[in-house]
Amino acid sequence: MTQREHFGSRAAVIMAMAGSAIGLGNIWRFPFIVGEYGGAAFILVYIICCFLLSLPIMLSETIIGRRTHQGTFGAMNALAPGTAWKWLGLLTVLSPLIILSYYSVVGGWSFAFLCKALALQFQPDNAESVTAMFGTFSSSTWWPLVCMMVFLFLTALIVYFGVNKGIERFSKVSIPVLFVLIVIIAIYSMTLPGAGEGVRYLVKPDFSKLTPDAYAAALGQSFFSLSLGVGTMLTYASYVRKDENILLSGTGTAFFDLLFAILAGFAVMPAVFAAGITPSSGPGLVFETLPFIFAKMGAGAQVISAVVSILFFLTILVAALSSSISMMEVGVAYLVEEKKQSRHNATIILFLITLVVGILCSLSFGVLSDVKLLGNTIFNFCDRLASNFLMTIGALLFSVFVGWKMDKAAVKDELTNGGKIKSSGKLFPIVYFLIKYVAPVTIAAIFIIGLLG
Repeated sequence: MTQREHFGSRAAVIMAMAGSAIGLGNIWRFPFIVGEYGGAAFILVYIICCFLLSLPIMLSETIIGRRTHQGTFGAMNALAPGTAWKWLGLLTVLSPLIILSYYSVVGGWSFAFLCKALALQFQPDNAESVTAMFGTFSSSTWWPLVCMMVFLFLTALIVYFGVNKGIERFSKVSIPVLFVLIVIIAIYSMTLPGAGEGVRYLVKPDFSKLTPDAYAAALGQSFFSLSLGVGTMLTYASYVRKDENILLSGTGTAFFDLLFAILAGFAVMPAVFAAGITPSSGPGLVFETLPFIFAKMGAGAQVISAVVSILFFLTILVAALSSSISMMEVGVAYLVEEKKQSRHNATIILFLITLVVGILCSLSFGVLSDVKLLGNTIFNFCDRLASNFLMTIGALLFSVFVGWKMDKAAVKDELTNGGKIKSSGKLFPIVYFLIKYVAPVTIAAIFIIGLLG
């Protein structure tokens, strides 16, 4: 078996896992999903999903990955040899590739708007027109494709250098910077004229907005944000040393991911109302709103506006990369361990596969906008297939596997590091109950309600 690399320290583990979790799911997807499903009431459901459902699923994946020190396919074969559980391993190799394909389109948008910021296109004299930039850009053909290719290339380049020299180094620098900048933007956003209505939208629940679709969307968003059900956390956990406290690192990852999502909501939604943009504007919400914030910094603040806009879109790009590398790494681990490919060849193969699907997703905003799959554009079809179905099914099966298939003693052994971590031992009955009963039953119920709704 190929010798696996390991993350060098606890800080490296937390930064890498947080990097996988904290990304466009928080900055790009969370605000527009909140906008579509009514604001504060949705956020409350989302918080509950994160701690009662998503955290147990994350721990389930972490237990499997660290227990076997193998990727998704190899891990399921090792723990349940000769059974149908291997198909869960295969599913979680394919799912992140689907996500990466359309995710790279949004990553390309981030790169494009960084270029616009560098070109000083977000200035006070065009503040009222910058919100239209996204629609014009995304519906064009070649520039979005070029930007998507650049983003995928950067993703592949980091993955190519491996766990320590690529993923670990990148995550340890990017995540702290990301937090500092999102706080700065949130503070500024809430000071804009008319921003108060956006703040109220985020803190005053309207439970009449909660539909069956909203519960399914909250669950799907928590999975998307934490990269659950698709093997990314499992794969990263396979690089975690045996002496690491996985309950502590997992809880820390979930907490910081949730905190960042809330901060992103306060960075974007007040500005949405200040700009007079509809909260349910969809995937382009961030790219319509943030340029408006920078432009409205006003006369006398052009230098500050330029610097902040450049740093912020650079940060969005970095956040996108921190998640995209975890998605590509799942497939790379599979090809290296199961198909005996070199990391170099595996990276190139996955780059080409995701590039082809990504092109179709990008063109669905323009020349392929009339092409529908079950009533959705190609981009929206991939997004909903992944977040509402593949991730949900994967998460459900991971919790069932750890709660019902794995030996309870083995689960406790992994969570407590062989009984060495006493605090984890005391919490084990609660964690195990959530994994075995609460998570699978609730996930199944929400999934069925969403289908019927």
